[in-house]
Amino acid sequence: MPQSVPRNGRRRDSCRRFMSSSALLLSERSTGIHAISALYLALTTMTIQQSLATLGRSTVPLIAAAIVVDLAIDPALVGVYLSVGSLAAFVTTMCCGGFILRYGAMRMTQIGMTALGLSLAIMSPGWLVLFAAGTVLGGLGQAVSTPSSSHLLGRLSPRHLAPLIFSIKQCGVPIGLMAAGVVAPWLVTVSDWRTTLLVIGGLCLLTALALQPLRERFDTDRNPAQPLSPADIRANVASVLRDPALRMMCLAMFSFVGLQTLFTGFFVLYLVRGLGYGLEQAGIVFAIAVAVAVPARIFWGWLASRFVRPALLLALLGIAMAGAATLTAIIAPSWPMWGATAAACALSVTAVSWHGVLLAEVAQLSPPGRIGATTGAVLAFGDAGALTLPLAFSVALTLTGEYGAGFLIGGALALAVGLLGLRRPQK
Repeated sequence: MPQSVPRNGRRRDSCRRFMSSSALLLSERSTGIHAISALYLALTTMTIQQSLATLGRSTVPLIAAAIVVDLAIDPALVGVYLSVGSLAAFVTTMCCGGFILRYGAMRMTQIGMTALGLSLAIMSPGWLVLFAAGTVLGGLGQAVSTPSSSHLLGRLSPRHLAPLIFSIKQCGVPIGLMAAGVVAPWLVTVSDWRTTLLVIGGLCLLTALALQPLRERFDTDRNPAQPLSPADIRANVASVLRDPALRMMCLAMFSFVGLQTLFTGFFVLYLVRGLGYGLEQAGIVFAIAVAVAVPARIFWGWLASRFVRPALLLALLGIAMAGAATLTAIIAPSWPMWGATAAACALSVTAVSWHGVLLAEVAQLSPPGRIGATTGAVLAFGDAGALTLPLAFSVALTLTGEYGAGFLIGGALALAVGLLGLRRPQK
């Protein structure tokens, strides 16, 4: 006959099982809480960093009216400045994937902010050759920001929340543009454009220093043995062009970034030189416009997370931003200030608010462990758009003397991409 187990023995076994299951539950809960806190900390840090990177990169175009007058140069050179910076960014985004894997996303973010801060300081003497050098260095620095943060957040974000998380992080772009639209012209007014470059460059350097305590926590996936080879560039580009969905993201990135660059690089100059606004007044209009991009980005991210496929939403946004670009192109000096502001807001809600949706989609389509590299390859097409469209804008401005022609060019490309996206099967 089986031997009976004493009652107190059964109680001890039950107690052990209860304690074991409780410990496991607490361990799982602790792990979940740690993951959530890491995500929130990374999201907050990367949003702030994105804001300051955008502030640094946008400063020169937003005070270009003062620089053009002081140095007696052609306003069309602003397009050359934007294109040279975009060329440097293009090279960086093509190459940065291996560096992110080897040194970590946080370390590369620090390097980028340092380069951006130094670039503004280099340009402050006002010599054109130093502007060229600073433009290249700034393009290299700013380009690292998005692939690094995408690599970090893509690793920490739950799949179903990725569009919303990335959209919140990308709110740093309009926040930085809004700050630049207010702070940079104000600093020029109370001091001069050279001091403005030094002050904002100093902020970028302080940001790089402030990120150091977080490096060990977030760069745990770095691989010091990761090889750095030009073959990686070819492999990254080939991988995104082979995949039809990623190829569509490359086309969208090219046209959307190009149109956004026209808005951030030429709109204030358009108001001042083309429509007779004062620099501070133009800065306020610009700041109001990019302010509405903050809730717009969150809204588009929420919509893509819950109701609309990201690819379909991006196609619809392409069509909408084409209409907004056309409205911006026909602003006349007789329009009231609120009319110009409304047109700018329409362009901002579309052309400055799509990034989180697209970047989250790229992260979801990326091979495991290759989010940073894939994002960098797709972003390279955006840098190509930011290189090409400002040059086209400058040529159109030189030939016609009208700022509106350039916005129409950007709108036409966005429309083409939107219509092409609608023709693709929506799975």
